[in-house]
Amino acid sequence: MLYLALNYLRLGIQNEMQYRVNFFVQLGQSLISLATGLIGLWLVFSHTSELNGWTQPELLVVMGIFILMGGVINAFIQPNMTRLLEEIQQGTLDFALTKPADAQGLISVREFRLWSLTDVIVGILVLLYGVYHYQGSVGINQSLAFVFTLLMGSILIYCFWLIITSTAFWIVRVDEIVNLFQGVYAAGRWPVGIYPRWLQLGLTFIIPVAFAVTIPAEALTSRLTPLILVGTFALTVFFIVLARFIWRLGLKNYSGASA
Repeated sequence: MLYLALNYLRLGIQNEMQYRVNFFVQLGQSLISLATGLIGLWLVFSHTSELNGWTQPELLVVMGIFILMGGVINAFIQPNMTRLLEEIQQGTLDFALTKPADAQGLISVREFRLWSLTDVIVGILVLLYGVYHYQGSVGINQSLAFVFTLLMGSILIYCFWLIITSTAFWIVRVDEIVNLFQGVYAAGRWPVGIYPRWLQLGLTFIIPVAFAVTIPAEALTSRLTPLILVGTFALTVFFIVLARFIWRLGLKNYSGASA
């Protein structure tokens, strides 16, 4: 599977290099998104010195992770899930299912959007700037917890996308639900703790935006407790099992071009 993933990655890079102007388009979009976020941050801190206990450098850390994770989603996760959705609806998923490889692994690595990594670079720069101006200390423990929670958050987002996309085996208009994710994910620009309780629960356990953005930021700013760290791992394992179960259940209900 690793060999296949690397080959698809190489093909994806070659394909993207044919349209190099897209790099400048993506860079422009990234800078506009960054400017919008910074303006919002400036407006907040022109009236207060902190937001629900978060200082300006700490919110820059949150913003950096938000942009970085958005780049990961747009480069790796969303393109593959969009293609999967189209193939389920058109009945052409057979071409992936007949390959001598695990179907879930295969449909998860076929697409790659190189220029979306612009968001990853911009996010890292914002993150580093926030950490540089952060008043607390960032040691090895905070760094390791950050990397771990960021990885768990990425896996959770992937599993969520796979679960939603797999419902296309039963529901026709799943693309509307997929489009809704983009709007909900925008809430991750701010720590979930600033939202009402009901929305916090939704952004944590239904759509795992908190685990993708806020919790890694909490790990880096020494807010994360061992209990939440263990809970993050446990929830990730649960989502992995659930996504796999729904995917395999959906395949049993699939009737494609060869049916």
